[in-house]
Amino acid sequence: MAELQGQGGGAAADPRGVLRRGRAFLDFFWDIAKPEQEVRLAATESLLRHLREGRKEDELQYTLTRLVEGLGATREAARPGFSLALAQVLQAFEEIPMCSVLEQIKEKHNLEKVKKKLVRNAAFGNFFGVMALFQSGRLVKDQKALLESIQLLQQLAHQQAHLRDLPRKTLIDIVSEVPEAVFQEVLFGILQSDLASAFASPENLHLLLVGIQKFPGVMKPKNLKKLFGSPTVVNQETIPRLVELLQGAAKSEKKDKKLPSVVFDLLQVTLKEGAFELFWKEGVENGLLSEKSGPVSYTCYRLLGSALPLLSLDQLQMVLKGKVMQHYGEHVVTSQLPDRFKFAPEMETYIDEFLSRCDDLQRQLAVMIGFSTLTNQGNPVLSSSSRVVRHLQPGALQKYVDWLKDMFLRPNLDCCLDFSSNRQRQNQDNVNMAQRKVARLRKWVIHRLANIIESPVKKEESLVMDIARFCFFHAFFETKKKTSQIREASVLPSEPLDDQAHSVAENYFFGLLQTLNSLTVLGDTEKAAALREKHIHGVTADGKLWIFLLVEYADKLLSSEHVKPVKPFTKGQRDAWERALQSVKNLQKKEHKSDSAKVVAFQQLLLLMAIHLFKNPSEAVDVLDDLLSCTEKAFSKEPKKKKTDSAEPGWVEVMVEILLSLLAQPSLLIRRISKSVFVRICPHLTKRGLQLILDVLDPDQEQNEESAVVVLEESNKKMKSAQHTDKEGSDDSDDSDTEEEEDDSGDEEKDEEVDEDFRSQLMNVLQAGNALQKGRDESDEELDDEAMMALDKNISALFAEQQKRIQAKKDEKDKMRKEKILRRDFKIKVLDLVEVFLTKQSENPLVFDIIEPLLRVIEQCMSSDSDKQEVDFLQKTANIFKNSLCRTKQYCKTAGDLQEDLHAFVERLVKKACKHTDSSVALYYFSASLYLLKVLRGNTPEKSSTPPTPLPEKQSTTIPQDCQVLSTGCLDMERVTAVYQQALTHFLTKRNSSLTSSMFHDLFRRFPIMCKPLVDTLVKSITAGARQHQQGQACLLLQKVLLIRELKLLLTEEEWEELIRGSLSQVTESLKMVGKCILKAEKEKVAKCFELLNFLLKTVTEQKLPVKLTELDEVLVGLNQPEGVGKSARLDSLYWNIMRWLSYTKPKKEKTVEQPVQEAVPLKRKKKGFLPETKKRKNRKKGVQENGVAPAASEDGEPAEEQPLGTEAPEQKKDLVPSSGKHKKPKRRAGEKRVAVAGSREEAVNGGDAVPDKKKKNRKRKGDAGSEAEQVPAAKKAKGFVSHETQQEQGKAKKKRKEKKTPAPQE
Repeated sequence: MAELQGQGGGAAADPRGVLRRGRAFLDFFWDIAKPEQEVRLAATESLLRHLREGRKEDELQYTLTRLVEGLGATREAARPGFSLALAQVLQAFEEIPMCSVLEQIKEKHNLEKVKKKLVRNAAFGNFFGVMALFQSGRLVKDQKALLESIQLLQQLAHQQAHLRDLPRKTLIDIVSEVPEAVFQEVLFGILQSDLASAFASPENLHLLLVGIQKFPGVMKPKNLKKLFGSPTVVNQETIPRLVELLQGAAKSEKKDKKLPSVVFDLLQVTLKEGAFELFWKEGVENGLLSEKSGPVSYTCYRLLGSALPLLSLDQLQMVLKGKVMQHYGEHVVTSQLPDRFKFAPEMETYIDEFLSRCDDLQRQLAVMIGFSTLTNQGNPVLSSSSRVVRHLQPGALQKYVDWLKDMFLRPNLDCCLDFSSNRQRQNQDNVNMAQRKVARLRKWVIHRLANIIESPVKKEESLVMDIARFCFFHAFFETKKKTSQIREASVLPSEPLDDQAHSVAENYFFGLLQTLNSLTVLGDTEKAAALREKHIHGVTADGKLWIFLLVEYADKLLSSEHVKPVKPFTKGQRDAWERALQSVKNLQKKEHKSDSAKVVAFQQLLLLMAIHLFKNPSEAVDVLDDLLSCTEKAFSKEPKKKKTDSAEPGWVEVMVEILLSLLAQPSLLIRRISKSVFVRICPHLTKRGLQLILDVLDPDQEQNEESAVVVLEESNKKMKSAQHTDKEGSDDSDDSDTEEEEDDSGDEEKDEEVDEDFRSQLMNVLQAGNALQKGRDESDEELDDEAMMALDKNISALFAEQQKRIQAKKDEKDKMRKEKILRRDFKIKVLDLVEVFLTKQSENPLVFDIIEPLLRVIEQCMSSDSDKQEVDFLQKTANIFKNSLCRTKQYCKTAGDLQEDLHAFVERLVKKACKHTDSSVALYYFSASLYLLKVLRGNTPEKSSTPPTPLPEKQSTTIPQDCQVLSTGCLDMERVTAVYQQALTHFLTKRNSSLTSSMFHDLFRRFPIMCKPLVDTLVKSITAGARQHQQGQACLLLQKVLLIRELKLLLTEEEWEELIRGSLSQVTESLKMVGKCILKAEKEKVAKCFELLNFLLKTVTEQKLPVKLTELDEVLVGLNQPEGVGKSARLDSLYWNIMRWLSYTKPKKEKTVEQPVQEAVPLKRKKKGFLPETKKRKNRKKGVQENGVAPAASEDGEPAEEQPLGTEAPEQKKDLVPSSGKHKKPKRRAGEKRVAVAGSREEAVNGGDAVPDKKKKNRKRKGDAGSEAEQVPAAKKAKGFVSHETQQEQGKAKKKRKEKKTPAPQE
């Protein structure tokens, strides 16, 4: 409505007509009122550009009028749009006086003169007008406009029903931007009443606080005393009123979830006045917190977080031990339930920002200790894995770590702000509560220490080693007597550690060990930077393994008299420990002399198993014995002869067996180190060692008792420890199957067949008790009580025994299912070793031994169950086979001696692909054969028995890339050609072949040298294919082969011409056999033939080959007959693409032939309207009804004579409607022509003459309702196409309507 009023006002104010200059200018204002912000901004920019370029006074004046009117628009999205546009205009054109615009705003949106229902719009108009003046940036410079704007905002503040607190907030924003001199001269006088009533509302208080902070020279204590009787804002008398105002402000910001500005400003003023302690104690803790309200509590928490950067050390310590902290802790504990608002992430953000911006070590440490001592029954509320420590300075971090260690050894619960929730107090058991609190605190501390190493905080190696030693010592050792030689034994724990505390420390230590294993090198030295560039992890800056330093520390503890292990070593375990350490020291001496990767691998494994002696001594001793003997073999100076001692496994085989056993462990650390060790030893892997890995994956080996026992032993340990070692990454696949177990338990009883043995036993019991006798009548006496009791006892015993048998069967079945799950899980882990070997040793000839085992796994998984674990196993195997094997760019370059075996391997793979019934499995076999072809082509034979295939003479000077592509290497072309020719024949002649065209296309694309020997088979199969589908596939493959550029390099010109000629002949013969295309397969075949033929004819034409096309011409012409290829848009397009090469053109079809013939009798309709001559749609009913084309109209508006089809004049055929006429303009006729296409229905409705009777016009009838409803969209369409008339033409039309008083004669 505002926009329409603006147009009217602009037209009246400007008689010359700003509006007559075009719609583009007016459209800016319509777009400014749109709800989309992007559209509004774009329209504002365009309006400014237009005004700058035009520099027209009338347009600028109209713009101001229109924008001022739009400030009070009814639509909410339009108001800020007009306000922003007005601000931009005022900023761009500084010659516009601000006072005149303000007066225009007051006049247009006068609250006293406006109607009552428009008061809201007028209030918003004034408010957004002041906002526009302020956003322009010129309001502060114009003191008169500033004064009037402030007065206007003060008036608008009384319109709280509509504007609420918006005027006050805007007033505060304006005051905060005003210079102090202007405030003192202009604003202080008119704002005195607001400042004096500062304690009346939060907005007035906020204005006072902003004035005190921005204008300290004006808002002096003596002036404050004159205003409201007190030189300070915060004192004992004002606290109660301040609490009420802050509560109101907190509730007003409930939806925004942020700290109210007035609260934060009051905090700053309080600190400035030195009354923070009074404000915090009386105003916040005893005031705000006393109201049990969520928004008020969250405001207190936000005030706490926002105050951290502003407080001194003493103030921080006071706040962090106060009631707000305790209240916050209770909220964190109670909000852990679902569907509760959680403030903890927001508080962590406050802490993070404070620590990142604070450089004072003491304040950083105070905040960290303060939040770490907020405990719930001993357990700190702050998360032990919180990332805020990453901003601590090195000195503060060191002090924080020392404080944590001291709290672990001497838990001081008195310094903690401890609390209990209501539920905990109700269920509280006072027995051993102190010990429980200590245990909870120690658990949090040890996890906090371990997490510091994992966090990205800047730390020194000494700090990391200090934390690691502390965790290790308290996990496995105890202090007998204090000593200064061992730092961890220099202080005795005030509360001795129990077994649970040692167990917790042990679990977190191994998590810490995993972090150390993947830790980047610390330090700023050049050596450390060089190690980081090499992506070496788990070592110190001098290259030593972290785990080696811990083992050295453990050895020092074992030899000390002042400490003792929690689990003392036996003699055998201590011997294994000593041997392991001695072996590591010997390996370190050889590190620079022999293979360093091999040495590091053995060191890592020996050190890891040595550390595990403290956790699982019995298992670790067995592994260490095997590992030590393996180390001696691996680094022995006298290598043993493999021929004479072939039965004894080598060190690599032993190492592989050890790694396979370690992969079954639940510890993620063990599995990761095992994988890294395998990476280092895989260059030394032998065929027997690889076979040990592949035997695990072999489906046929699953029934082997020995391997099953090994897996079961490992898996049982895994199942026991899986509940406690989730942190280390243990798998919990058993939990995912409990639901299946419960669901299956009920179904088995229903589906289980009745046991015949149980049936016979039941019959015997019944017969023995005389309860079942043949020929017994109903009238016979029943059994006595004793017999009945004996019978019941026997039956219950029988059923109990049967139930035990059923349960035993279920347990056995469940055990087998779990074994299968664990075995599959173990295989998935072993696949990682296979992937590592294929990635790191892709040039090793042992890769060929992996192909068939992986194919067997894929084939077996395709035909087995489809549960999630099986699908994951299949997917991982398939990804390894495709990405790490078939698609790898590196392959074995020393396979010259294996060419005979590899050729036989290719034959075997291709034959299996042909014989397989599943196409998806056959694809993997075929891809493996292509991988072997790549290997054979990339190798050079040592003794070439046959000369390489010569290239044609014309291609003797080819580029090196072509020679490389067309080289055969070790390929026996005759043998390979026979294999793939047989496969191609199988694909094109067998009806149910598992091979696909994509396989052979991949063959031809990757190995162009195979195109020449196989292309003849494709040419013959165009007619010799088994079915229409195979013939079409032959055409498709032949087309793709002919497109391969390297094929022409292999053929002479004569051979190329003969190939094109033969292909054309075969396609011609195939098209001769085409009958009436009914089946889909036959149509697809014809389409493939046409595509191939299009390429062949293009080749013949462009290369000017001497090929006769007479027979083909005749066949193609015959296919154009009605009994040819039939009606298909695709075939028709392909057909005429071919005929274009034969100099045929597609005939144009007459569109009118296909039009349905309609009745020639026009429909008589009631004349509905009363239109001027310029608006009438000229008599096109007859043409639309018959053939959809409007006939020409005569000059007097009557319909022209109807002409038969095909007898129109040339100009009529072209334009359909002549361009001459008395009342017809070219644009109008063009619009009518487009509207005519819409259909005869709309034109029939709009084409009638007018009825002048107004009573009939307003009367609604059933028959006319539909016509009127249809008339509306037609009119809208016409409006879109017809150009707008000028105002003079509209005036003439009105004159004609008034002069015309008699109705037009009806037909």
